[in-house]
Amino acid sequence: MMQQGRGGSPVISGGCMSIRVLAALVASLCLVPAAASAQERFAIKPGFAYPTDHPATVAVFRPDVQVGTLTTGGVDEANADWTANARQLIEQSLRHNNSVAGAKIVFPAEPEGDDGAYLAEYRSLFTAVASAIQQYKLFPGNRLPTKKGVVFDYTLGEGTSRIAQMTGADYALFVFTHDAYGSSGRKTAQIFGAMLGIAIVPGVHIGYAGLVDLKTGDVIWLNADPQMGGDVRTAEGADKRVRQLLNGFPGMVAAPAPTAPAAAR
Repeated sequence: MMQQGRGGSPVISGGCMSIRVLAALVASLCLVPAAASAQERFAIKPGFAYPTDHPATVAVFRPDVQVGTLTTGGVDEANADWTANARQLIEQSLRHNNSVAGAKIVFPAEPEGDDGAYLAEYRSLFTAVASAIQQYKLFPGNRLPTKKGVVFDYTLGEGTSRIAQMTGADYALFVFTHDAYGSSGRKTAQIFGAMLGIAIVPGVHIGYAGLVDLKTGDVIWLNADPQMGGDVRTAEGADKRVRQLLNGFPGMVAAPAPTAPAAAR
């Protein structure tokens, strides 16, 4: 933990942090993790293709969005207003990115009661499996020796068939994104850290999305990035984030680039 003075406040000298406190602060801050140097990556189950004997349906559930502030001492403080706004913007962007070859995208209402609790359990299970995929499969620095070259083979189990019954969908798309924007104090510490040759994480911007076969529970595709772009508090930033989240999504049809006005050509 960060060294503190009396009353739990950082020691301040002459309006600036003393060298002793600065050194302690820098040492306590989250340094850039090895995985953060990786670019966005995705994995897909080999040989996957949407069924041809019936129209496939992909259910897109409400994205799991967390937005807040990363304090000087590295505490991630949630911001309810930012989170609600970002979730709405990401949902809107997902609805605009609904063109997939071989499947129909639907946006079911969030279930309530027992069905809602059941879906919540599988959201949590997906989060755990997605974390394992990122740690042991996607990013080279963390791969287990036994996972090198192993076929992409992860599952949530056949219990997902109940979710198929709830929604009438063949597949489910789960989306998670987490942002913590650096406070002014953390930005200042970042500057001092750079002077000392120490890289300090200015904020948190991670996200992942995964496609699950609801009949078998198999994870078909997962895309993750520990350094995502786009300020999700703005419509433009949310659009950028969704494009990154859907990178490599099976059958995704890229939206046409906007046409420049004649005068600008």
